[in-house]
Amino acid sequence: MNALVALVAGLLFGAGLILSGMTNPANVLAFLDVTGDWRPALAFTMAGAIAVTLPAYALIRRRGSTLRSRVARLATRGRIDLPLLAGSAVFGVGWGLAGICPGPGVVILTTGDRRAFAFVVALIIGTVIGRRFRDRAE
Repeated sequence: MNALVALVAGLLFGAGLILSGMTNPANVLAFLDVTGDWRPALAFTMAGAIAVTLPAYALIRRRGSTLRSRVARLATRGRIDLPLLAGSAVFGVGWGLAGICPGPGVVILTTGDRRAFAFVVALIIGTVIGRRFRDRAE
């Protein structure tokens, strides 16, 4: 059942990315180009995601568990530290250069696009390196 729920959620997420145009790096890069051909589609996509997420988080916080009665571990407000800033900077630079972030990268990968393959390989390498840095720091 867990695999089925994950599959449906993933398909729904991927369909939303495709419908919103976020799997097209040109749309993302145009959103970031505030002095040129600015396109607000990403802002609307983010607003829609927030509109769905906020009530879900409120429900989980109130219940203390997911709808399937699983313990929910929600992020707590913590301090802003160097790993958070460094990770955010690396993500932002990569996003600005490629116009792709992890979710759309996986969706684009299904098209056989070589750029998506290179992106996902870089994502995996970056994740491994980041975990090693984190493990050494702990």
